[in-house]
Order: sequence, then structure tokens, then C-alpha cells
Amino acid sequence: MKSVVLGFQHLLAMYAGAILVPLIVGQAIGLTSTQLTYLVSVDILMCGIATILQIMSNRFFGIGLPVVLGCTFTAVGPMISIGGNYGISAIYGAVIASGLIIVLISTFFGKLIKFFPPVVTGSVVTIIGITLIPVALNNMGGGFGAPDFGSSTNILLSFGTLLCIILLYRFTTGFLRSISILLGMAAGTVAAMMFGIVDFGAVKEASTFHLLTPFYLATPTFHLIPILTMTLVAMVSLVESTGVYFALSDITEKEITEKDLEKGYRSEGLASLIGGIFNAFPYTTFSQNVGLVQMSGVKSRKVILITAIMLVSLGFMPKIAAMATVIPTSVLGGAMVAMFGMVISQGIKMLSKVVGESQENAMIIACSVGLGLGVSVVPDIFASLPASLQMLTSNGIVAGSLTAIVLNIMFNMLPSKKRKKAAQLQLAEQEV
Repeated sequence: MKSVVLGFQHLLAMYAGAILVPLIVGQAIGLTSTQLTYLVSVDILMCGIATILQIMSNRFFGIGLPVVLGCTFTAVGPMISIGGNYGISAIYGAVIASGLIIVLISTFFGKLIKFFPPVVTGSVVTIIGITLIPVALNNMGGGFGAPDFGSSTNILLSFGTLLCIILLYRFTTGFLRSISILLGMAAGTVAAMMFGIVDFGAVKEASTFHLLTPFYLATPTFHLIPILTMTLVAMVSLVESTGVYFALSDITEKEITEKDLEKGYRSEGLASLIGGIFNAFPYTTFSQNVGLVQMSGVKSRKVILITAIMLVSLGFMPKIAAMATVIPTSVLGGAMVAMFGMVISQGIKMLSKVVGESQENAMIIACSVGLGLGVSVVPDIFASLPASLQMLTSNGIVAGSLTAIVLNIMFNMLPSKKRKKAAQLQLAEQEV
């Protein structure tokens, strides 16, 4: 019984993150309430399957640590952008292709990781977070194109939800703080019910039980830029996951080898590949659950397996998934400001460790974040370039990410006189 309670606690800790991604992406690409219910259901179920793939440990996949997986927030902005420019089918083509690429490169990704130091990953995460904020603000007003956009009711609900989350985060600790987003959305929805703007029609219409259908929402189509974008996002997620792996390794006192890392990367790629087939998302480790492992002191994979089984079970119950779809857009917008702001703060936290190390790092951050944000705000700036080049410049996240990677190679990886001189001085000091 104790294991079940602990498993349920892990479920609650990650549930807000699990349902927010399909809600945000689904609303942004214009899904119907029935489609949105399916999307939430399949995402919850796939979180469970992805978690099972990762906590297992065999010759081919599974890190074998008590880790919970969910859809990465770094994929939200890119998926919305892909959906808007190429259509929903391109989202799933990109998710499937990027998952397959990660499976194929998992063996030597440990060697590629040198191209993704904190100055690169921090810049990418910051760019993604910044480009998501306009989505959050549009939702705070009631959703882009809504007839009551910016109404006093929407503003009151969105800021009320955000205030509730802030107060919970400020005055609670431990587990309650970890589910402050979930509690804030629940409070906002209850307040919206008092205004009479919550529609439970989707819950009534949803079936009690359903089976998953491959390509239910769209048959995947494959385009180079969406695939490149999602592959970059997947690589950044792998770098973040590596940190989670080592954190859990330290907590559980289980040493992980390069082979273990390969299997962990392969699991994430496999989870994304399967997720794309069932019209879900790419999956990565959830760091909030690492905090729960540390806080509870329970390091058993059995508890996480129970969480995964609960997630899979919930995925077959559309009525429960439909409950999430009744959350008003303005309430969701208030929560999104906090969630996306945390993405930015995570990026800043990663960058804070390296920005002071050298002027070169400061220049990498300045150019990559500046270009990433600039292209997102003024997407037509490179409209006169050849189509082959526009593929790399039309998306702010791709432009910013590639800028960070190229500048990092130029400043930090290619030999330079300054670096050679420093190495020679260090060698001379050692000889003395």
C-alpha cells in the first residue's frame, strides 16, 4: 500500500506537466474537443510506456534508474511552429524521424555531447522559453482570435490563477510546492465555474474506455526543417537527461557507465518514435520527480513502475483525460506564464555558470539568443534568400541553435593562439 501511495505521489508531481503540453499544442493547432481529449489520453499513456522503457534495463535500452518520463516543454514552441507552417502531419513526421535518429546515434551521442556544452544548451533552452511567452499571453487573454479576447473575466482568471500558483510556491514546501501548477489550475477552473464559463460537454461526450489508434489525428509527412528542428530539440533533451541520470545515480548510489547512457538515450528515442506513431510527443526525463526521490528517500524502481502502470491505465480512460480539456484558455494561460517562465529561468541558470568564464561565451549567448528571438519576432527578414537557405533561417529556434553550435565550435573548440599559449604556460608550470 505504501508503494501505491508513493507511486501516486509521483503521478501527481508530473501530471500538470504531462497534460499541459497536449493542451497547449492542441489548442494552438486548432484541435476539436474530441481530438484534444484523445491527445491528452494518448500523451498520459505514452508517459507511462516511456517510463517503463526507461526503468527497464536490458542489453538494448533502459537506464535502469527510478526516472519518470513526460513530454519535454522544449518541444512545445517548435511543435506549434511546425503545425502552423507545415500542418499537424509534419509534427508527427518530425517526432518519428527525430526519435529514429536518436535511436541510431545513441551509440555515439556521448561523443557528440561535446558539441552541446552548457553555453549551447542554455542558449537553446532560453530561446525556446522566450519564444513561448507570446503563446502564454495570448492564452491569458482568452486565446488568439477569441471574441472575448482581453475581457476583464479572462484577465481576472488568468492573473488569479498565476497569483494562486505564486502564493502556493511561496508559502508551501516539498510535495505541495511541486504540484503548485496543478493546484493553481484547479483553483482557476473552480473560479471559472462560478463565472459559468466551464463547459463539461467534452466530459459527457467522451467514452469511458477506448483503444489507441495509430495515426488517429494525422498521417505523418516528412519535411527537412521540422525534422532538423525536432532533432535539435531531442539532442538538447538528451543533454538535460544526462544531468538527471547522473543526479539519480548519485542519489541511488548506482554507478552508470557509458553503455548505460547509450541505453538511456536509446529509450528516449524509442519512446519518441512510438509516441509519433500514436500521434503523441517526444519524451524526456522529468526532473521534478528526481526531487521527490530525494525528498522521500525511496529509491526503488518498483514505485516508479506503479506510477507508470497508473499512467497507462489513465490513458485508456478518455473521461479522465476530458476533465483536463475543460480548463478555460485564460486559466491555462496564467499557468503557462509560470511554466514557460521557468523554462527561461532554467536556461538562464545554465548560462549563469558559463557567461562569466569568458568573453567568447558572452558573445555566443548574445548572438544566438539575439538571432533566435529576432527571427521569431520578424520571420520575414530572410524572405529574399534562396529557398535552400531559408530552411535554416525561417525558424528562430533553428537559427539560434545553429548559431550557438557554430560559434561554440569557432570560439571554444578550434585551436587558437591564445589557447595554445595558455596550454604552453600550463605545461611549463607543471614541469617547474
